[in-house]
Amino acid sequence: MNAVAPSPLVLDGLVVGAMLFALGLVGILARRNMIVMFLCAELMLQGISVTLVAWSRHHGDWGGHVLVILVLTVAAWQSLREANLPRTVDRELPAIDTVPPRFPKLTPAGVEPAADEDALLEREQV
Repeated sequence: MNAVAPSPLVLDGLVVGAMLFALGLVGILARRNMIVMFLCAELMLQGISVTLVAWSRHHGDWGGHVLVILVLTVAAWQSLREANLPRTVDRELPAIDTVPPRFPKLTPAGVEPAADEDALLEREQV
Protein backbone atom coordinates (compact mmCIF):
# COMPACT_ATOMS: atom_id res chain seq x y z
CA MET A 1 0.00 0.00 0.00
CA ASN A 2 1.23 3.42 -0.90
CA ALA A 3 0.57 5.90 1.87
CA VAL A 4 -0.10 9.38 0.57
CA ALA A 5 0.55 12.25 2.94
CA PRO A 6 -2.59 14.32 3.51
CA SER A 7 -2.63 17.76 1.94
CA PRO A 8 -2.60 20.89 4.10
CA LEU A 9 -6.26 21.45 3.24
CA VAL A 10 -7.17 18.06 4.71
CA LEU A 11 -5.11 18.75 7.81
CA ASP A 12 -6.81 22.12 8.24
CA GLY A 13 -10.20 20.45 7.94
CA LEU A 14 -9.24 17.88 10.57
CA VAL A 15 -7.99 20.58 12.95
CA VAL A 16 -11.14 22.68 12.54
CA GLY A 17 -13.32 19.60 13.03
CA ALA A 18 -11.40 18.61 16.17
CA MET A 19 -11.68 22.14 17.55
CA LEU A 20 -15.44 22.24 16.94
CA PHE A 21 -15.88 18.84 18.54
CA ALA A 22 -13.75 19.80 21.57
CA LEU A 23 -15.65 23.08 22.01
CA GLY A 24 -18.97 21.23 21.94
CA LEU A 25 -17.70 18.62 24.40
CA VAL A 26 -16.52 21.30 26.84
CA GLY A 27 -19.88 23.03 26.48
CA ILE A 28 -21.79 19.86 27.28
CA LEU A 29 -19.62 19.04 30.28
CA ALA A 30 -19.61 22.59 31.69
CA ARG A 31 -23.22 23.72 31.15
CA ARG A 32 -26.44 22.70 32.85
CA ASN A 33 -28.89 24.54 30.60
CA MET A 34 -30.59 22.05 28.28
CA ILE A 35 -30.85 24.45 25.34
CA VAL A 36 -27.13 25.24 25.52
CA MET A 37 -26.38 21.53 25.78
CA PHE A 38 -28.41 20.85 22.63
CA LEU A 39 -26.50 23.61 20.83
CA CYS A 40 -23.21 22.10 21.98
CA ALA A 41 -24.31 18.72 20.65
CA GLU A 42 -25.01 20.44 17.32
CA LEU A 43 -21.50 21.90 17.45
CA MET A 44 -20.07 18.43 17.98
CA LEU A 45 -22.05 17.13 15.00
CA GLN A 46 -20.67 19.94 12.86
CA GLY A 47 -17.14 19.05 13.92
CA ILE A 48 -17.72 15.46 12.90
CA SER A 49 -19.19 16.65 9.58
CA VAL A 50 -16.15 18.78 8.77
CA THR A 51 -13.85 15.86 9.60
CA LEU A 52 -15.87 13.45 7.42
CA VAL A 53 -15.80 15.82 4.46
CA ALA A 54 -12.04 16.33 4.86
CA TRP A 55 -11.34 12.57 4.91
CA SER A 56 -13.74 11.96 2.05
CA ARG A 57 -11.99 14.58 -0.02
CA HIS A 58 -8.60 13.07 0.82
CA HIS A 59 -9.68 9.58 -0.24
CA GLY A 60 -11.55 10.78 -3.31
CA ASP A 61 -14.92 9.18 -2.59
CA TRP A 62 -18.39 10.50 -1.77
CA GLY A 63 -19.09 8.38 1.31
CA GLY A 64 -18.26 11.13 3.77
CA HIS A 65 -20.38 13.66 1.92
CA VAL A 66 -23.39 11.33 1.93
CA LEU A 67 -22.95 10.63 5.63
CA VAL A 68 -22.74 14.38 6.34
CA ILE A 69 -26.04 14.92 4.54
CA LEU A 70 -27.56 12.19 6.71
CA VAL A 71 -26.12 13.77 9.88
CA LEU A 72 -27.44 17.22 8.89
CA THR A 73 -30.88 15.74 8.25
CA VAL A 74 -30.93 14.15 11.70
CA ALA A 75 -29.71 17.40 13.27
CA ALA A 76 -32.45 19.39 11.53
CA TRP A 77 -35.07 16.91 12.74
CA GLN A 78 -33.67 17.16 16.29
CA SER A 79 -33.83 20.96 16.20
CA LEU A 80 -37.41 20.84 14.98
CA ARG A 81 -38.35 18.43 17.74
CA GLU A 82 -36.70 20.62 20.39
CA ALA A 83 -38.44 23.72 19.06
CA ASN A 84 -41.84 22.04 19.57
CA LEU A 85 -41.02 20.81 23.08
CA PRO A 86 -42.13 23.98 24.96
CA ARG A 87 -45.39 24.02 23.03
CA THR A 88 -46.29 20.52 24.15
CA VAL A 89 -45.35 21.28 27.76
CA ASP A 90 -47.32 24.54 27.89
CA ARG A 91 -50.40 23.12 26.22
CA GLU A 92 -51.70 21.73 29.53
CA LEU A 93 -51.14 24.91 31.54
CA PRO A 94 -53.89 27.53 31.75
CA ALA A 95 -53.36 30.89 30.10
CA ILE A 96 -52.21 33.81 32.24
CA ASP A 97 -55.11 36.09 31.31
CA THR A 98 -58.03 33.85 32.19
CA VAL A 99 -59.90 36.64 34.00
CA PRO A 100 -61.31 39.22 31.58
CA PRO A 101 -60.14 42.77 32.25
CA ARG A 102 -62.43 45.10 34.15
CA PHE A 103 -62.66 48.51 32.50
CA PRO A 104 -63.93 51.60 34.36
CA LYS A 105 -67.42 52.81 33.52
CA LEU A 106 -67.90 56.38 32.35
CA THR A 107 -70.35 58.58 34.24
CA PRO A 108 -72.55 61.20 32.60
CA ALA A 109 -71.33 64.80 32.48
CA GLY A 110 -71.60 66.69 35.76
CA VAL A 111 -71.84 63.54 37.95
CA GLU A 112 -68.90 62.63 40.18
CA PRO A 113 -67.67 59.06 39.64
CA ALA A 114 -67.78 56.64 42.56
CA ALA A 115 -64.59 56.45 44.63
CA ASP A 116 -62.29 53.57 43.78
CA GLU A 117 -61.97 51.25 46.79
CA ASP A 118 -58.41 50.29 45.89
CA ALA A 119 -57.35 53.95 45.63
CA LEU A 120 -58.63 54.61 49.16
CA LEU A 121 -56.37 51.84 50.54
CA GLU A 122 -53.21 53.29 48.97
CA ARG A 123 -51.07 55.87 50.76
CA GLU A 124 -50.04 59.11 49.13
CA GLN A 125 -46.41 58.93 50.31
CA VAL A 126 -44.36 56.37 52.12
